[in-house]
Amino acid sequence: MKKEIRTVVYDESLRIEAYRFEGIVQPFPNHFHEHYVIGFIENGKRYLSCKNADYTIEQGNIVLFNPGDNHTCIQSNDGTLDYRSFNISKEIMLDLAEEVTSKRELPRFSKNVISDDEIICYLRPLHEMVINGNSDFGKEENPLFLLSSLIQKYSQPFESCIPECRQEIEKACTFMKQHFMERIYLEQICHQAGLSKSTLLRAFTKSKGITPYRYLETIRINEAKKMLSKGISPLDTAIQTGFSDQSHFTNYFTSFIGLAPGVYREIFFEKNKDGE
Repeated sequence: MKKEIRTVVYDESLRIEAYRFEGIVQPFPNHFHEHYVIGFIENGKRYLSCKNADYTIEQGNIVLFNPGDNHTCIQSNDGTLDYRSFNISKEIMLDLAEEVTSKRELPRFSKNVISDDEIICYLRPLHEMVINGNSDFGKEENPLFLLSSLIQKYSQPFESCIPECRQEIEKACTFMKQHFMERIYLEQICHQAGLSKSTLLRAFTKSKGITPYRYLETIRINEAKKMLSKGISPLDTAIQTGFSDQSHFTNYFTSFIGLAPGVYREIFFEKNKDGE
C-alpha cells in the first residue's frame, strides 16, 4: 500500500494553511470547521456526505466547505486518497473578499462539490507555491484570482465591471521594466499604479492578456535571452535578471523558450561569435 504522507504548511504572508495528504485511507467522521476549506482531489475516489447531500468525489473534483458545513468522508474502494486543500479563517476570507468585491462581506459558496478547470488552474499552482515556500508575487495574485472566480461562479454575484485604468497599468509596466532585476512584491506595483490589488490584477489582465506576474517573468526571460546570447553564464544570468535561484530560472526559461538556458547560450553565443 502507498505510504501515507501528510504535509501541512502555514504561509505567513498569505495567513492561510495548506494541507497535502498522499496515500490516505483514513475515514473522516461527521464534523464541521470554523474556517473555509477549498480542496482538490488529485487521486482516489471517496463518498462524501455534506449537509444531507451525498456525493462521489474523485480525481479533478473541487470541494468547497463554508464554516459550519457538516460533512463526513470515507474511501469508496481499496484505493487511497491524494488531496490538497487550503484552510482559510473567516477573518482572512473577509479581507480577501473585500479586496475582490469591495464589500466587506463573507461569501457563502452555494455548491460543495464542483468540477472547474479554471479554478484548478489557480488552485493547484498556488498550493505548490505555498508548500514549496515560494515568495514571488505570483503567490500573492493567485489567491485573488482564485477567490474572484469562485465568488463570481459559486457565490453571490458582485459587480464584475473591470475599469480600463490605462495610465495606471502603464505605470505598473514601467515599474516592472525598471526593477525586474530586483525582488518585486505586488504591493509595490499597486503603490506605483495607485490601484488596489484586486483592481490591478483584473484591469492588468484585461489590458495585457496576462497577469502582472507573468508579465514580469516575460520581461526577465527576454532580458535573459540577450545576456545568454552575449555569453553570460546561466548562473550569472539568473542572478542578474531577478530570479530567486538558478533552478527557478532554468524551469521558467525552458517552459518559455523550449530550450534550457545552457543550450540556448551555446547556440546563440556561438552564432554571434561566428558572425563577428
